[in-house]
Order: sequence, then C-alpha cells, then structure tokens
Amino acid sequence: QVQLVESGGGLVQAGGSLRLSCAASGRAFRTYAAGWFRQAPGKEREFVAVISWISDRTLYADSVKERFVISRDNAQNMVYLQMNDLKPDDTAVYYCAAARTAYSGRDGADYDYWGQGTQVTVSS
Repeated sequence: QVQLVESGGGLVQAGGSLRLSCAASGRAFRTYAAGWFRQAPGKEREFVAVISWISDRTLYADSVKERFVISRDNAQNMVYLQMNDLKPDDTAVYYCAAARTAYSGRDGADYDYWGQGTQVTVSS
C-alpha cells in the first residue's frame, strides 16, 4: 500500500513560482510512475504531468509545458512539481498520484493511489 501526502501549495501572484512536494510511503513507490493532476472549482480533474519510475520519461499537459517541471527523488520517496510563471488559470487543488506501472499517461483511471491534495491559488 502506498500513501501520498502533498505539500507546498499556497497563494502566489501571477508570474510567481511554487514548488509542490509529494511524500510517499512504501518502498514499492520507487518502481511506480508518479503524476500530478489538478481540479479547479466547477471543473473536472485534469492531467498535469507524469514521470516514469527512473525519471527517463516525462509527459506534460500542453497548458503547463515549458512552465512546469516534474521530478522525483527515489532515495527520499519524493515527487516534485516546480511551477513557474503561474497564471490565474493554474488555480486548483493539485493532487499527487501513483500508478503501479513503470510509466503512465494522462488518464486518471490508470492511477492507483492518490493524495488528499494541496490548494494552489494564483492571484492576478
């Protein structure tokens, strides 16, 4: 069983940066793909980014490409999302997720574990 706990959310002005962290329990996490999703008020959950278990592959949503960077530290069982040049449209609850495969994609249904989420609010 894997448990995920996100941190690092907060309020930031447009153009600013935040770094989200996801702490995972269980050694098995190191062999799983890890991703970030987000859900804004009144909208469906959407894919943000995913990274393979050994960090050799990443995938980003078009809306965050060139602004966000996903990374992981398997020695520490951590996954990160560096968010730069934030925009008001990035306001959402951000969720960390893990899939019991080496790599995964955009579909949330492919992920097996989810964190509780951390709020990111970007003011204009």
